Amino acid sequence: MEVQTVTGLVKKAAREFPSRRAITVPGGLELSHERLDELVESAAAGLVSDGVRPGAVVALVFPNTVEFVVTFLAVVRARGAAAPLNGAYTAEEFEFYLSDSGSTRVLTGPEGSPAAQEAASRLGLPHAAVSLPGPSRAGGGAANEPSDVALVLYTSGTTSRPKGVPLSQRNLAASVANIRAAYRLTEADATVDTLPLFHVHGLVGVLLSSLGSGGAVGLQRGGRFSASAFWADMRAVGATWFTAVPTVHQILLSRHASRPEPGYPRLRFVRSCSAALAPAVLGRLEAAFGAAVVESYAMTEAAHMMATNPLAGDGERKVGSVGRVVVGMEMKVLGEDGVEREVGREGEVCVRGANVTSGYLGNPEANREAFRFGWFHTGDLGFVDSDGYLFLVGRIKELINRGGEKISPVEVDAVLLAVPGVTQAVAFGVPDDKYGEEVNCAVVPEQGVKLEESDVVAYCKKNLAMFKVPKKVFVTDSLPRTATGKIQRRVVAEHFLSKISAAQVSKVEA
Repeated sequence: MEVQTVTGLVKKAAREFPSRRAITVPGGLELSHERLDELVESAAAGLVSDGVRPGAVVALVFPNTVEFVVTFLAVVRARGAAAPLNGAYTAEEFEFYLSDSGSTRVLTGPEGSPAAQEAASRLGLPHAAVSLPGPSRAGGGAANEPSDVALVLYTSGTTSRPKGVPLSQRNLAASVANIRAAYRLTEADATVDTLPLFHVHGLVGVLLSSLGSGGAVGLQRGGRFSASAFWADMRAVGATWFTAVPTVHQILLSRHASRPEPGYPRLRFVRSCSAALAPAVLGRLEAAFGAAVVESYAMTEAAHMMATNPLAGDGERKVGSVGRVVVGMEMKVLGEDGVEREVGREGEVCVRGANVTSGYLGNPEANREAFRFGWFHTGDLGFVDSDGYLFLVGRIKELINRGGEKISPVEVDAVLLAVPGVTQAVAFGVPDDKYGEEVNCAVVPEQGVKLEESDVVAYCKKNLAMFKVPKKVFVTDSLPRTATGKIQRRVVAEHFLSKISAAQVSKVEA
């Protein structure tokens, strides 16, 4: 019978693989699956005795540490709902998330979080700094139910204020089952986490899918991704795969170009998710690290993965596609009228399945918009080919409308990333008096490469229709991105437009 709770996944691994590694910090602490389960039970008992009741939302502000893993699983075990938050938030941001989520208390690592503690104090919420529990205390809580809300995450808020996404134990367990099946994860697999555990990619795509398989997860020292230590940590844990956002892949490629490792571990696969991966970058990854790269498609509201390219032997891998819908989910491309689009025709990607949230937290207006026609509407534009592979075109609200011509910034990104000497790139729309919107872009050159705006424009003219060629190219050392490594077009556009405005003001004042 399929396990339908997070606690059930952890306990099943403890029974079947008690002595195998579950969590490890290379060069530091290592926990077996059995020991992890004991610590979770003890911590959960402590939470219950401290007043955590079923359904209570508990905010977690931790780096990627063993303390976070145990505390998160303990909150779930106690039938609470964990709300992991980004430690980089300001006190004002924490106050919004704590209030909106209905958090009843704030837990941090031993080092604390001044901003989170300030926000908790303003709201009258208790705060506690958490260390690993001592001797085991029995009775972590009542039996967990599949319908229990286990996790509250927030969307990135690229087009509106962040929305709370409650995910049940059933949602999370179903997602883990999908990920395990797609990548054939077993107790023999191990990986090193490159992503913050307050994000669904790291929490479900790495941590829970590994624990649910009986495999191992390496957490880097300091609780954050370190490119300089990554490959040594991968070798130390005997890694067989890893997953990352395109920004991290680019960082690893840049390091490989300047300081290659004496040898890379033999990996079953490398996965890319959470943003589009340009085909040119995919090719460089495979050449550098000697493993097939599979691109996939995921979002918070679906408890992570919805589609993926298959591994070798499971079907064709199509570069530029995010693959086929995972077993256990349904996916359709719908028009605005709710009618399914034919093969090859663009529309909105819509999904449903046991892993999809039942609705946003306290937001009936967003729910009415998102769950029309009996499907969850992702907000992504795409089309399906005759083999059932999904190709994403862009976000509905990110399309650049240049004089009536709809331009996908993802398409422009792919060309920019193929420009010789470009390591990162993002296209975005800016207001234009003549066309309504015009295409601009920002590019980051490889270390030591001198890149001119004219070089980028010339390459684009050879590979894009003229109306898609960026009118302005910003050559920069870095791109603004979120804590999870995502590059948000809106933020990039605002960043560079503010520079133009500042320059114009300075010119007038001069």
